[in-house]
Amino acid sequence: MRSASYMMFFVFLLFCSYLKQASGQESAGWSKSFDVDFTMTQNSYSDNWAGGEAGSINWVANAFGTFEKQISTKFNFKNNSKLSFGQTHIQRQVTSGNKTTKYWSKPEKSTDLIDIENLGRFTLSKIIDPYVALRLETQFLDAAVPSINRFFSPLKITESAGLAKIFFAKDSDSQSSANELLGRVGFALRQIITKEVKDTLLEKTKTSTTTDGGIESVIDIKLQLSKIVGFVSKISFYNAIFFSGADKYKGTPRQDYWKTIDINLENRFTVSVAKYLTVSLYTQLLYDKEINLRGRFKQTLAVGLTYKLL
Repeated sequence: MRSASYMMFFVFLLFCSYLKQASGQESAGWSKSFDVDFTMTQNSYSDNWAGGEAGSINWVANAFGTFEKQISTKFNFKNNSKLSFGQTHIQRQVTSGNKTTKYWSKPEKSTDLIDIENLGRFTLSKIIDPYVALRLETQFLDAAVPSINRFFSPLKITESAGLAKIFFAKDSDSQSSANELLGRVGFALRQIITKEVKDTLLEKTKTSTTTDGGIESVIDIKLQLSKIVGFVSKISFYNAIFFSGADKYKGTPRQDYWKTIDINLENRFTVSVAKYLTVSLYTQLLYDKEINLRGRFKQTLAVGLTYKLL
């Protein structure tokens, strides 16, 4: 688990270095930003420390990027990328006889996300624009079974097409702007590829794929509230019309779960306290009845070093 975690962090840094090099190349016409932040807290105690406190190390690395270009008068391309990886190390306490020893346990994953979306809009100077989109969602490491490293699983690929509209933007054209609200609705096709563990002793896995299709609705909001305060939000709704694994659940209480609307609400506030110091609050609300009957909530509040690669 530890070696795999180090490799994930190395891949994360390598990707960021590549983008830094690419920023020095010809990029006329591109509106681009790529921010990297790193947060860490640490405390530890000697073996003879009284009180029962446990030491810990918590670290999280995040990267958020946006790349947009009006390729021609009739086509706009935009890429949004989110990468996150973090771990928690706990100092455990073991008592044997009259001797108490503290040791560091193996790190546990605290956050893990890869979310890359490409959006192409056909800017026809009409009220609404046709669009096509491709989104990839996964994680660096599936740590559900610690003894087996399953990279980039599950992998969700969403292809969609439909109609989009910019409801407001700072500029009058369709270029990227500091303030923007973009809505779109269309038909989407999803493939979910999962590496399932079949034998933990032999470390055997099996790749399974499910496919579904349905109606997708997405709202993207980007606001620069002041020189130091920014807000980004993404609200996604998905209602499946067909599902390749429906027969598996026929006759069970779960047979219609896949027909329920999936919801994904993400919000991110950032406050630039100083040149390289940022406070960020990220929240995510997920509802997918196939995974859990209740909504799932994630919240991350971080104060850490931030560097703008682009």
